[in-house]
Amino acid sequence: MSDETPDTSASAGAYWKKNIRLLITLMAIWFIVSFGFGILLRDFLDQFMLGGFPLGFWFAQQGSIYVFILLVFYYAWKVKKIEREYDLDD
Repeated sequence: MSDETPDTSASAGAYWKKNIRLLITLMAIWFIVSFGFGILLRDFLDQFMLGGFPLGFWFAQQGSIYVFILLVFYYAWKVKKIEREYDLDD
């Protein structure tokens, strides 16, 4: 027998649904930035310059890394907010 009440189980399910949705969204953004901007749209973006470098090159070499780091911090902040919403924070 499980010692979880149905309310706790529903709350955990809602928490994980939000968490997985957040992960999928952030991973899609990272994929678009790294693969889309750095590879597929590189030729188009290279007509623009950022810091003296073509924008497509910048995304391929540095931009996707910067975006990934920002997404990691955003994920940590957002998950903490979701945990507070479901009373799961430390």
